[in-house]
Amino acid sequence: MWGTPTPSTSPGCCTGCQEELCPAPGCSLRLRLHFPFIIHRAGNLSGRRRARGGGPERSRRQAGAAGRARRALGTLCTGRVTRMLHHGKHWRSMCKGLVLGTLLTSFMLLLYSYAVPPLQVSMTEIPVPSSCSSYPAPGKAPAAANGTGSPSGRSCLPKLNIMFMKTHKTASSTILNILFRFGEKHRLKFAFPNGRNDFYYPSYFERSQVQHYRPGACFNIICNHMRFHYEEVRKLLPADATFVTVLRDPAYLFESSFHYFGRVIPLTWKLTGEDKLAEFLRDPWHYYDPNGFNAHYLQNLLFFDLGYDNNMNANSPLVEEHIQEIDRRFHLVMLLEYFDESLVLLKDLLCWQLEDVLYFKLNARKGSTVSRLTPELYEKATSWNLIDAKLYRYFNATFWRKVEAYGRERMAKDVAELRRENEKMKSICIDGGHAVDASAIQESSMQPWQPLGEKSILGYNLKKKINKKHQKLCRKMLTPEIQYLTDLGVNLWITKLWSRVRDFLKW
Repeated sequence: MWGTPTPSTSPGCCTGCQEELCPAPGCSLRLRLHFPFIIHRAGNLSGRRRARGGGPERSRRQAGAAGRARRALGTLCTGRVTRMLHHGKHWRSMCKGLVLGTLLTSFMLLLYSYAVPPLQVSMTEIPVPSSCSSYPAPGKAPAAANGTGSPSGRSCLPKLNIMFMKTHKTASSTILNILFRFGEKHRLKFAFPNGRNDFYYPSYFERSQVQHYRPGACFNIICNHMRFHYEEVRKLLPADATFVTVLRDPAYLFESSFHYFGRVIPLTWKLTGEDKLAEFLRDPWHYYDPNGFNAHYLQNLLFFDLGYDNNMNANSPLVEEHIQEIDRRFHLVMLLEYFDESLVLLKDLLCWQLEDVLYFKLNARKGSTVSRLTPELYEKATSWNLIDAKLYRYFNATFWRKVEAYGRERMAKDVAELRRENEKMKSICIDGGHAVDASAIQESSMQPWQPLGEKSILGYNLKKKINKKHQKLCRKMLTPEIQYLTDLGVNLWITKLWSRVRDFLKW
């Protein structure tokens, strides 16, 4: 019979007639279909009883009973619907939690990929060929460390094999743009990182971090951020490769690094007051922990980038030995404070043309974010970065010895010519002739990478009308590092994912 209770063991189902009258989610389809059938049968039964007789009083009693039954049925089903809605809210809450958990897990995996270098696999060595360029290999660089190039007027072939050790906050992004353009022009082979725009910094460089690396592979140019490892780098380059890097006054480098990287250095988060840099320099050891996350950005960053222990005793004899080792390994150490003179020496050393070293200042901070170091803070910053100060003083002396060898008068003439050509290119390429805030940059392809939490890096707008001769050169000279790497075919999936996470979180 339709009114016979049907037991059920399904989760969330009631038992007996209630199950038939108001089936829950998870009950059988047969029971769910009983509900309209119940109403239909109740109506037929009522009709049959009226037909059999019994008078108006009996009909009223039956009608009243049917009404009470309907009200009871409505109350029962309303309770069931309420419970179903409650379950729906519960599931929506679970779904929101699942989505949030997925996002947080993805973010933690991203941080892990930044902090931990990839698994390294030992590889069988294959002898490295003498040159990886399709062009004739030039003569070997002078044996003397930091030697100058050819005297004026002497013919030479451009040097194509270059290792540029890209240090932090030293205008190295501008030099990178010069190397990208030269490499494209001569169809050279770059050793690029895989997945990111650096070689898993701050880990030491390893050959397996290079995109498309195979044992025995040889490259013309290596120039992305890394923590220098000479033996690993040396195995990727021909024997005649020229090694170059750039330094900056350590006090100003410390100021720039402190503000640019501050938000990713937990040691600085507990600093109070408006001038956090001054507060830090008041008593550095109160805040500094050599083992802290990203602590290397806060002391002797140049020494760290070049592959040495930035926390060693500044008076240790090892410091002087390491400086001498750098001098033996690098043919030219440029100085940010004498950037144009440095480029003239670079052009001469590599036997390049003036056009090859033209530049626009890239990755520069806007004036409002640049701290003005007082003489007192300058001295404190220099003392705190004493190893870098010794390194800088040594190569400042070698730099001016090279200028003397080049010829002061000749240097002044070539620097003036370089500046003249740069100003000419500004008038040809740059809308307004100067850098602008990130918010005023019109093309997304011209947006520079910004530090976490602020948009303090300036960029440029390309002129709308540029003569055909300069169109390509103008665009390349103004293209920021990340976009240029993408144009050169570098896989930057980690960098781009991090960029999207930052955009989503409005960092």
